[in-house]
Amino acid sequence: AQPDDFKQAEKMLRSAVELYNNERPHLSIGLLTPQMVHSKELHVEKLWKNYYIKNTKIVNPFQENKNPVNQLKD
Repeated sequence: AQPDDFKQAEKMLRSAVELYNNERPHLSIGLLTPQMVHSKELHVEKLWKNYYIKNTKIVNPFQENKNPVNQLKD
């Protein structure tokens, strides 16, 4: 459904977040809701995967060098 105005959009968003955090069970936290895990301070096993791969090739290899990288040479 398309909201008619900003207030209605805000209400719809709040409703979706409420559903996501308090009613919808998540596979990645053992079919519990995030609210259940946080309110009971449960320590659940990490069942989700992190697809982020740190690309070390794009890091400046000279960033730890104490000497300036672009020194002028005489």
